[in-house]
Amino acid sequence: MSTTAVTVVEQVRTQLTAMQPQFAAALPKHVSAERFVRVVMTAIQTSPSLLEADRRTLFASATKAAQMGLLPDGREGAIVVFKGQAQWMPMVAGIMKLVRNSGEISTWSVQAVYQNDTFDFCLGDDEHITHKPALSKRGDLIAVYSIVTMKDGEKSREVMSVEDVNSIRARSRSGGSGPWVSDFAEMAKKTVVRRHSKRLPMSTDLDDAMQSDDELFMPEPQPAEPGQPEAKPAGSRRASRLQKVVDQAPAPDDAGVIDMDPGAGMDPGDDSDPDADRSDSPI
Repeated sequence: MSTTAVTVVEQVRTQLTAMQPQFAAALPKHVSAERFVRVVMTAIQTSPSLLEADRRTLFASATKAAQMGLLPDGREGAIVVFKGQAQWMPMVAGIMKLVRNSGEISTWSVQAVYQNDTFDFCLGDDEHITHKPALSKRGDLIAVYSIVTMKDGEKSREVMSVEDVNSIRARSRSGGSGPWVSDFAEMAKKTVVRRHSKRLPMSTDLDDAMQSDDELFMPEPQPAEPGQPEAKPAGSRRASRLQKVVDQAPAPDDAGVIDMDPGAGMDPGDDSDPDADRSDSPI
């Protein structure tokens, strides 16, 4: 790593350390701000492209992760770069963590099916899923599924083939980069979770987690035809919470020090526009 890169890393570390009081205010009690900053720095050092992203969006993404009580460790969530901006992306393990804390659902199992597994599912009056994973040489991924058990014992199921998943990926803004490339199976599982969640009762925190990365799943807005007003992308009617955090994210001064009022950018449970439509996505 060059001397310049080391200097930038240390500058970011200093800036994140200065934000520890804000992280501490958002994080659950069992996660210290110091640990959170260490995990963010590990993510940055593992993915150097984050150093090239707009710094305000990097800080905003870290803040959003803290608000959800999740770690950007690649399992619970990840900070990815999209068109020069950092974006917080909750992953399946993080969503499952929020499920356990929500009290809305008893259990939620999400699994990937491979070519040499024994797999059968049935729809209709007697829905069921049977899955026996092969112990070795499982082959290519062919499907993902989600099984939810409600508090009253009722079960709900969702199955997606790899073709279904790839159809969503092809329409996603980030389909050619980030976790779609490095962790396809996890993104496939997340895709079936997102689809299934539309039919499930959700707590506010869990709903926020499912909607927070819509910008990465939605297709690129199409340019308007001549003489027609420019089309707004789906979900543009209500500003995303991450965008609000970005707007309030701190800008480093010349010494690389953050100036941020306590609670700035936190915006927890913002319901300033309760009647506005929720942003939508192609799944």
